[in-house]
Formats: sequence, structure tokens, C-alpha cells
Amino acid sequence: MLDVTLIRRDPDAVRAIAARRGADTAFVDEVLALDREARAALTEWEGLKAEKNALTATIAQASDRRAEAERLRPLIADLDRRIAATAERPVELEERITRRLAEIPNLVDATVPDGLDEEANVVVRRFGEPQTLSFTARPHWELGEALGIIDVERATKLSGSRFALLRGAGARLARGISSFFLDRAAARGYTEIAPPVLVSRETMWSTGQLSKFADAMFTDTESDLFLVPTAEVPLTAMHRNEILAPGTLPLQYVALSSCFRKEAGAAGRDTRGLIRLHQFEKVELVWFTEPQHSAEMLERLTQDAAALLEELGLVYRVVALCAGDIGFAAAKTYDLEVWLPSQNCYREISSCSNCTDFQARRAGIRYRTAAQAKPTLVHTLNGSGLPIGRTIVALLEQGQQADGSVRIPPALIPYVGFDRIEAVL
Repeated sequence: MLDVTLIRRDPDAVRAIAARRGADTAFVDEVLALDREARAALTEWEGLKAEKNALTATIAQASDRRAEAERLRPLIADLDRRIAATAERPVELEERITRRLAEIPNLVDATVPDGLDEEANVVVRRFGEPQTLSFTARPHWELGEALGIIDVERATKLSGSRFALLRGAGARLARGISSFFLDRAAARGYTEIAPPVLVSRETMWSTGQLSKFADAMFTDTESDLFLVPTAEVPLTAMHRNEILAPGTLPLQYVALSSCFRKEAGAAGRDTRGLIRLHQFEKVELVWFTEPQHSAEMLERLTQDAAALLEELGLVYRVVALCAGDIGFAAAKTYDLEVWLPSQNCYREISSCSNCTDFQARRAGIRYRTAAQAKPTLVHTLNGSGLPIGRTIVALLEQGQQADGSVRIPPALIPYVGFDRIEAVL
């Protein structure tokens, strides 16, 4: 959520930055008008209280307090009525400001490329070169079905469309990938968390998921609990309404969780396979850091995710998202994209974002630089490190062999117990 004092202090700058996203900048004048009204209402209420306090002081200083109290009683009673009548107005206006600010995306960082859609995204660096195959590349779902490790038909029988079932070597591959990712995160200083996957409405709101993305969430209306779309939600909200002690930051958390989204997807795109499912597993990385270090930490976070792809020998590239393609809560985002031979293109496997103080303001997450220092909002960062299904997609497609088998990267062999997946006869 944006800081109303920033909008008040430099509305033109806020308009200019918001316009880079292609956002409607009318919110600036709307928020300023509400802010003026709220401050005027608060001034009126405080003025009435000051008048009452002055009359009360007059009574206390009078030589005949009883007579003075009797004389001023009608005035005090009238002030009490006016104070009661105006007390709710500042609160109501502040709530309206909060609701309006909650609908506005984060301001993008000055280093973010200009542009309104993915066509303006900028490739920052590449790892490896797309391989030239001596045979026609098969898509991962064909490979998975032929190898007997992906069963979409039975998953559809169980749950409907956009679900997948992994079996045999596929299930073992998923388990091994998860352990590999978590072990590497631990080696890089992350603390592993096993969070709930059902969270409250307040938790969803505090991390920017509501009300913007409500239609994409699975929820139990009776309990008003939501299935998490990503472990970013519980990991970030863990410290909601807390003041972190001096010396605590940075904090690095990692979690493996199931994730749930009502994935509509582009018409006719990604309707097969593992790329866009309603339920999937993902390892998530979350940072809490001091504001002056968050830009540097985004680079480290992105490299933590990229290092996994490099150790697996997967061809990928890093893309800086342009202003119009960045997510709601992010100020700057790098996407990691892996090469898929069957599609002859790169596809996203991870997004790593610096959310600055946007989530922390909603969630009330602050820290102290010293014991008596005034609390300051932290900066939060998050990134996939990595999704299990999309990693399987990349491994199948980039590891496919002419005989239909799939080669397993050496780094994964200790985790899965095999170096190749071959068709089950």
C-alpha cells in the first residue's frame, strides 16, 4: 500500500511514476481530497475537545468551582454532543483512504524499463545456449505420458481440468527436486518454514492478494479461509503487526507448499501439461531487509534462484520486467525464463520481486535500528526458488533424448536415485 504522506508531499511525482505502469492517475486527486477532508474532520474534533478541556480548566481554577461548573454545564454538554457527533468522521475517512490506497499498485523503481507489456521487457543475461536437437522436440506432456510419469487423464477424472497426477519416477522426481531446492536454500542461509496453506482474509489482504485478486483464489466461505496462491503469503505475514528487534535483519525464509489458483490462462494456451495448474507445488524464497539494502538483496535473491537452474544445467535467461508488466505489489521484478525446445521459446519459471515497503505498510511490519529508535517499515522481497512442476517441464524438454528417454542432471541423481527416465514397458 502506498504512503499517503508521499502522495501529499509530491503528487506530481506519484502521478508520473504511476503513469509508467499505464495506471489511471486519478487516484492521486481522489486520495488528496479525502486526505484534506480527513485532516479537517480531525482538526474539528480535536478543536472541540480542546474547548471542553479549556472549560474544564476554568472550572478547576475558579474560586467557586460549584457555581462555575453550574454556569458552564450547558456549554460542556453541548460540546460533548458535538464531540460525539464528529468522533467517527475522521475514522470513516481514514478507512476510505485505506480502502482506496489498497486498490493502487506499488510505484515502480526508477531502474525499471519503460513499456506497457511484455514486449518491452529487457533481457539482462543468459545462461547456456538453446540446444539444436537432431530430432523433433516433443512437448513435456507427450514425454511424460510416454514415460508413464504424468497422468492428466486420471487427474481430470479425480478433479477436473487443470490438474495433473505424477506417478512412479515422476513422483520421485518431484520429491527429489523439492529436497534439492530446500537443501540449497539452507546452504545459502534460509530458514525453512512449514506454513499453513489455509490462511485468513486479513493475511491475504496484508500481502496484497485481496481484494485485487479475489476472483483467482480458492476459498472456504463458511470459515472465510483461503488456500494460499503461494507460500509468499504466509511467509510474509508471519511478522504482521510486529516490530523486529535491532540486528534482526535481514531475515531469509524458504518454504515448500502446495499452491492453489483459479488459473484461467490465455485462451487455448497451456491447457495441457504442468505449466498452468489449479494446484501445484513450489519452493518460495522471502526476504525481510532494511530499505537501503533491498535493491542489493533483489540481486542476491534472483541469483539464489538462478543458481538452481545453473546447477541443473538448464538453459535460461534473466528478464527485467517493464513498468507495465510488473505485478501489483512489486516495485521491480526479474523473471527467470527457461528454454523449451518444443515451443522454440523461453517460458517463465520464476519471478523475483522487490516489494519495497508496500506489503510491510499493509501488514504493519517494522523494525528498530536501535533499542530506542523509532520503528521503520521493512522492505519485503520474494521469489520462486523454484516451482516443482515447471522445473519438471524444463528437465523433460531439455533432457529429452532421441530414443524418447530423459537424462537427469548429475546434481539431482543423489536425490532421485536414477540418471535417466525410460519408458515403462
